[in-house]
Amino acid sequence: MHSLVPPARARLEKILAQLDSRRDDERVFVKVYADAARRDADAADRRAAAGASLGPLDGRVVSIKDLIDIAGEPTLAGSIIRRTASPVTADAVVVERLRKAGAIIVGKTVMTEFAFTAVGLNPHYPVAGNAFDRQRVAGGSSTGAGISVAEGTSEIAIGSDTGGSIRIPAALNGVVGFKPTARRVPLQGAFPLSPSLDSLGPLARSVSDCAIADAVMADESPVAPEPMPLRGLRIGTPRGQLFNSTEKAIAEAFERSLAKCEAAGAVITDCAIDDLINAMAEATSVGSIAGIEGSRIHADWLHEETLDVDQRVRWPLLRRLSVTEADYIGLMQRRRLLVEAMDQRIGAYDFFAVPTCPIAAPPIEAVETNDAYYKEVEGLLLRNTQVANQFDLTSISMPMPEMTLPGGLMLIARHGADRRLLAMALSVEQLLSKAV
Repeated sequence: MHSLVPPARARLEKILAQLDSRRDDERVFVKVYADAARRDADAADRRAAAGASLGPLDGRVVSIKDLIDIAGEPTLAGSIIRRTASPVTADAVVVERLRKAGAIIVGKTVMTEFAFTAVGLNPHYPVAGNAFDRQRVAGGSSTGAGISVAEGTSEIAIGSDTGGSIRIPAALNGVVGFKPTARRVPLQGAFPLSPSLDSLGPLARSVSDCAIADAVMADESPVAPEPMPLRGLRIGTPRGQLFNSTEKAIAEAFERSLAKCEAAGAVITDCAIDDLINAMAEATSVGSIAGIEGSRIHADWLHEETLDVDQRVRWPLLRRLSVTEADYIGLMQRRRLLVEAMDQRIGAYDFFAVPTCPIAAPPIEAVETNDAYYKEVEGLLLRNTQVANQFDLTSISMPMPEMTLPGGLMLIARHGADRRLLAMALSVEQLLSKAV
């Protein structure tokens, strides 16, 4: 019986031809492993012909973010100052697991420097424009991951998410992005930003592909869960500051999506979490967790003023170097109490639903030329997504239908409820895909 899916080599060659056609102006990939990918694709096709498939990821074309180790080369993490770093001796754990499952690693995708910013600009590389409109930002820090999936130069992309870095580019480029519970997927071999908040997760065109890639990376059975019926599911909508300054098109698409869930039998309830968000903002007034932890990771070079580093990365990290260990410990103790309080709050629901980002992708020129506007955009892009990281939750963004520029619907669930969230997201995706 012939598969409806073209062989891995044929799908790969189509991608490589697309990349080759723009090789003089490549903005999405910083490295392409054409020869190794061809060998892996041929091996996948031989297994398929012999009826010896390694599972649903076998022969799928996967890109990885530029902070994930590939043996034999330095890991740049979006920074040119790391070009002189020693080559790593082993693949990252997630790459080992992806290869073992038959995935074809096609290349490394561009990211913002050290994964610290969310708009999608990296001064060391030409700006990679949004897949829907090259004049607009693609979001960060997993910038190339979102574009590569949306434009078809990878079938699945692996990114990292510390405050929204998977879900922001997913929302702005119209694809699915999944942030697992922190520490569920091993971080060994991924250049850190904030060990307390970092997660590695997939972006793809479907929830099912994200679920399969996530399972492989978490060393679980590589299958998508069964969709969980929406009837009777309790959806909490934390109206309040997470809905402020939301663009009209995104607000309307969100309400349409929510209404479809309600029509399918879900129980929608407005709820309040502003008190917890405000308490977390107060706790982090000494400095963000990512900023403080990142400043320790980068302490050895932050005082070197002559280094060619994005100043939007260097200055916030340099400021956080002065936060004392006592203040940091106090912040993390306060965070633990707030995480417990949020767990109780979200425990009354199957998931929270909010817009992933309150705005669609703004024009690149507008954020490049106006620093105040850049800061405003970055704050808005991170505002909703960072809640899941700060409160140690799991979260997924999926595209909302009937939009001119892409916007994301974000579902947030309890710590450790990853597979259950994916099962519910599969049903929401099916429902939204019926929209004309």
